[in-house]
Amino acid sequence: MNKSVKRLVYASLCLALCLVLPFLTGQIPEIGKRLSPMHIPVFLCGFLCGWPWGLAVGAAAPLVRSLLFSMPALYPDALCMVFELAVYGAAAGWLYRRLPHRPWCVYVSLLAAMVAGRLVWGAVKWLLLGLAGTPFTLEMFLAGAVLQAIPGIILHIALVPVLVLALERAGVSENTPEARR
Repeated sequence: MNKSVKRLVYASLCLALCLVLPFLTGQIPEIGKRLSPMHIPVFLCGFLCGWPWGLAVGAAAPLVRSLLFSMPALYPDALCMVFELAVYGAAAGWLYRRLPHRPWCVYVSLLAAMVAGRLVWGAVKWLLLGLAGTPFTLEMFLAGAVLQAIPGIILHIALVPVLVLALERAGVSENTPEARR
């Protein structure tokens, strides 16, 4: 099968998972929303398909989900998530493609993408709330990007690298140097 078609199919599957996974984790009281289920397929898309596909899926997922299901709320949550998830998918895919192809590079790429995405989320949230005349303080940023996100951070660090490495062993990845030949 053509590599572009494969990437399109994998990216479409990741987008579909972004729409469905929040329904599953939403059933878990207290921490279901804090597991950040939409982030997992976006990271996977970046790792497996490359940064352009990760960026596209990351940008589309919050908007599509907000328009279809009204969750997350379009303003400001989904708009902030558009930029955050786009950075997650793009940074994970871009870094992973450029680092040596070793298992530890999955972790390095993931952690760097998580930091970059959260910083972008904070900047966009600060800008949008500032335009509305609502303050967005450093304490609010730390609470939203770190403290409330701890369950999701732990889940992503534990799950995403295992999935990426397993899918690569299965020959699914289109973002490795070998797959690009």
